[in-house]
Parts: sequence; structure tokens; C-alpha cells
Amino acid sequence: MNFELISEHGSFGGVQRFYRHASQQIGLPMRFALYVPPGGAKGLLVFLAGLTCTEETFTMKAGAQRRAAELGLALLMPDTSPRGEAVSALPGATESWDFGIGAGFYLDATQAPWDRHFRMDSYLMKELIPQVQAELGLDAARTGISGHSMGGHGALTLALRNPGAFVSLSAIAPIAAPSRCPWGVKAFTGYLGADRDAWPAHDASALMAAQPRVPYPGGILVDQGLADKFLVEQLYPEALESACATIGQDLFLRRHDGYDHGYYFIASVIDDHLIHHARQMGLQGR
Repeated sequence: MNFELISEHGSFGGVQRFYRHASQQIGLPMRFALYVPPGGAKGLLVFLAGLTCTEETFTMKAGAQRRAAELGLALLMPDTSPRGEAVSALPGATESWDFGIGAGFYLDATQAPWDRHFRMDSYLMKELIPQVQAELGLDAARTGISGHSMGGHGALTLALRNPGAFVSLSAIAPIAAPSRCPWGVKAFTGYLGADRDAWPAHDASALMAAQPRVPYPGGILVDQGLADKFLVEQLYPEALESACATIGQDLFLRRHDGYDHGYYFIASVIDDHLIHHARQMGLQGR
């Protein structure tokens, strides 16, 4: 891999590494984290983080490495947007926490000035994930995708927009219908434009309802905390639930009393997500 190693750390018999590289798709340096389990990777899980996060957030807070080591899963954690002086100089890039830096929404922007660098969809699908798969000797049959909040939106939409790219799919408190919520409307208007006809192609519930066949026969796992302050206004899990029911897609939507939107919740359910992916990759789960 043409990646620069920033640091590495032993973790549960494996190694946690942090990298940066010059991205051709983004046109700027990008950073990501990669955990490689002991004995080498049998499968790869891509985990996309949420608003304001970086490649370090899930890596350091979720506690996923222990179970990943047991299952033989490598973990790939990309950054959430382009960064640096070229991005900071864009009007609106740093004025709010839910748009611009740290809020790439895992899509390719079509509106200036964002369309030059905000190409997270192409970066992940055409560049980073294929390069990491090649390095680990894995393919789509051993690759799953998951994410939290904005990253849950990204996991769902990238999986549904790219049939066959992932063998397994899950999400934690995802933005399930961004066309309906303030976060999504703000991001889509800025990145894709005011014409709402372009939005369903990046809306998980709309994409699911339009699928010609069941995309994940083994089921999709989604966890949602009922004490999540963003649940009613921003997340709309019921829209994804309805869309899955429309096409006959099995959705294991688990609602949890007393859990909010943060990493205490993620850490509480992450083992189940790793096992969900490992089983669909044909790995031995516990």
C-alpha cells in the first residue's frame, strides 16, 4: 500500500495502525485507521463514524478490537471528511458542526465549491476499500460495512448503491431518512443542491424501497437507543423499517431503553455487530 504509517500499537494480539496517504479521489491527504487481528485478517469490517468524528473516534472509544481479534476481523475506520487548509478556506466549512469539515456524509458533492474535494463515496468505494482489501488479500465476500449516525447513513447508502460490494450490513443509530431530517436537508442542499430529485439516491429508506430484490438475505442489524435525543427529529428508524418491510428485507431493528446516541451505547452493542458480520462472512462466531 502507498500509505504512510503514522503510528502502530499492539492490541489484543493484533496491531492497531494509523495511516495517511495522498488520495487521488479527494485530491488531498486523507487519514484512516486499520486494525489487523492476530494471525492475519479472515474478514474486513468497514466502520464509518458520525458527525464531528475522525478516524480515531470509533477506534479509541468503541472497544471493538478485542472481539475483532477473536473473530479474525480487520477493522477499517476512515476519516469523516477531507481536511486541511484547502478545505478550511471554503465558505461554510468550519461554521457549524453538522456541515463541512467532519461532516462529509459519505457522498460525492455535485455543488461548488464542495464538488472538488468532497468525494467520500468515490474515495471509499474506488480507492481506500479496494486498496485495503488487496493488501489484506480479501474481497467482497469477506467484507462488511457498518457505521454510526451519519456513518450509519453512509453504511446503508453505500451498501445499497453498490450491490455486491459488501456481504454484510449493519448500523447503529443511523440517519435512516436524511431527506426528511434537518441534518440531511442541510447536507443535501449544500452538497447536492436544492433539487430534491437528486436526494433519494443518497437516502437509505428511499434506496431500500426501490431495491429490485432483497439485497441482504441474511438480514440487516440496526440498534437504536430510545433515550437518544436525536431519535425523533433526525434518525427515523421507522422509515427504514417500513422500506424493508415493503421489499421483504429482514431487518433486525433492536430498540434499547435507556441508551442515548453516544459511545457508551456503541460499546454496549458493538460485539453483536462484529458477530453479525463474521457470521455472514462464514467465520466462526461466538
